[in-house]
Amino acid sequence: MTGTLLNLEATRHESRVLGSWMAGRDGASERAGVVALGENSHSELSMDGLASLLGAAHRSSSGAAVTAETAMRVSAAYGCMALVAGAIATLPIGIYERSGNDRDSADHDYWWMLNEKASDGWTASAAWEAIMLSKLSHGDGFGEWIRPSFHSNRVIGWKPLPRHTVQPFKDRDEVYYRISPGDKPSYVLHRDDIIHLPSLGFDGLTSPSPLTYAALEAIGTALSSQEHAGRFFSGGANFDYALTSEKKVDDKQLLALKASLIARVQNGGRGPLILTGGLKPAQLSVNSKDAEILATRLFTVEEICRIFGVPPHMVGHTEKQTSHGSGIAEQGIGFVRYTLQRHLTPIQQELNSKLWPVRQKYFVEHITAALERGDIKARYEAYRIGLGRAGEQPFLTADEVRRQENMPPNTKLKTNGGMSAEKPDPAPGEQQETA
Repeated sequence: MTGTLLNLEATRHESRVLGSWMAGRDGASERAGVVALGENSHSELSMDGLASLLGAAHRSSSGAAVTAETAMRVSAAYGCMALVAGAIATLPIGIYERSGNDRDSADHDYWWMLNEKASDGWTASAAWEAIMLSKLSHGDGFGEWIRPSFHSNRVIGWKPLPRHTVQPFKDRDEVYYRISPGDKPSYVLHRDDIIHLPSLGFDGLTSPSPLTYAALEAIGTALSSQEHAGRFFSGGANFDYALTSEKKVDDKQLLALKASLIARVQNGGRGPLILTGGLKPAQLSVNSKDAEILATRLFTVEEICRIFGVPPHMVGHTEKQTSHGSGIAEQGIGFVRYTLQRHLTPIQQELNSKLWPVRQKYFVEHITAALERGDIKARYEAYRIGLGRAGEQPFLTADEVRRQENMPPNTKLKTNGGMSAEKPDPAPGEQQETA
């Protein structure tokens, strides 16, 4: 007797009715046996993944289910995540070598995989953007170090890992990560082979998602507002109404009214409505102005931007003026200092601890000078001070200034007399004695 093996992983089994019922009732997952199934199952699917599989996603008070996928439909959330992830992905990562209390730029093999090509199929910018998007949407960003062999300490590349394929767990005091690619067998890696970028609320294993934790209600309200506006305009931007009359309407008038309504529907809801017998329309639904749909959507933009630490004007919300300053330089410095730095520092610490766990001779650091540069007038004024303006002690050379402006050295460049560190201008007292 032969039988066919039932493969439950071949197709996705999902119940919208069960998922909606569990999402709207406290303790429904336990009564439906979802918790027991998760505890007794030997599959790599986590409880969060099982709840998401059954449709029991985080549901806001407005009734909209907020997940990392649905939140991307809100323009403010998409704009904030695209801005932060894109800015970090385009920042160059410098590798430096410690020399006492000084630092020197190092020509290291790791520079290529951190700045140009992470691994086969992944450029460095695409990989950084993927891991940062996972951190901003799911709470944790994961990546895997690629080594030439299992026992090698050298790294030859890295690749981002989708959040749903990684499950951290503890074995005594050690942290391990179970990777379930889906198309390949699952495997377990030690934390030294994993890039883990947690978010606020990290408990040692995972972090809560900013979208489904802090921004749950704001994004849920935005989704419900968008859905309401879409239904309103899909119905021809017409409100529900009733017909009232102080007199009794006879059968002849009702037949004429029915014909008028049918003709209006056949015309897409835009034809004239012929009313006789003292009939008057009365609006039933609340209009957009009374419901403050526009104000609600503007408020959700500010709430979402506040959670991600992004100034609203940087995602196109220009109703209010920014508090980071009026100039481009002030805005860039404020964005780096108050928004990007809280992501850049954990990335640098994670790379330094994993790439050089024993030998702390090298270290990495993001180069944020391009975002913090002022306008051309402010830069040239700073260069004048660095070169030694009005007899001041200089601390820059012309070649160093040209390098800041991405210009090659010029040996034929004529400099003013005394404008160098080797032969500075005499001090004002010495100038007076000479005179």
